[in-house]
Amino acid sequence: MTRLPKSQPEFPLPSLANIPRRWGLSWGGWFDNRHGEWWLLAQLVLIAAHLLPPWPAPGAWGYAWPLPLALGGAVLFLVGLGLAAQAFWGLGSSLTPLPDPIPGAPLVVSGAYGRCRHPLYQAILLCSLGVTLALGSLLHLALLLGLCAVLGGKARREERALGVLHPDYAAYRLRTPAIIPRLPWLDWRGL
Repeated sequence: MTRLPKSQPEFPLPSLANIPRRWGLSWGGWFDNRHGEWWLLAQLVLIAAHLLPPWPAPGAWGYAWPLPLALGGAVLFLVGLGLAAQAFWGLGSSLTPLPDPIPGAPLVVSGAYGRCRHPLYQAILLCSLGVTLALGSLLHLALLLGLCAVLGGKARREERALGVLHPDYAAYRLRTPAIIPRLPWLDWRGL
């Protein structure tokens, strides 16, 4: 009886395995921050911390958290997820979790990136605000403020590199809000 060779899977496993390398992730980078890995690590820690239970617990101060705020927070969270998906797919081959852009990747300025320069960061903040409102938690408010600080700093580093790689980035930067329009730390068009 002859055995037929096993067929290869339909999806390209080797290309999936190369994604971290394509993004510039390396073990050395986690130690020396060569591509902004520490910004990514801070972002991931703050996002993961949103899984913590609310503190203080709702009702700990003697009143119930208003249902309309909790429902509004849940809706904001879902809208944030939708915006993240739109921005994720719109970026295509230019996607990287690090603030250093992929060399040779095209500059995306349409779709979600026509609305703001960092729509993924905007979506993360919207999700965080949604969780904060849904839970009525001071801890989650602190996490939201921490994300504002980290994503604002990460975006600034990213923009310095984008300005070097793409000469037309300066014009795009002047006409398009950064993350949240008219909030000083999250929109620096004129600076």
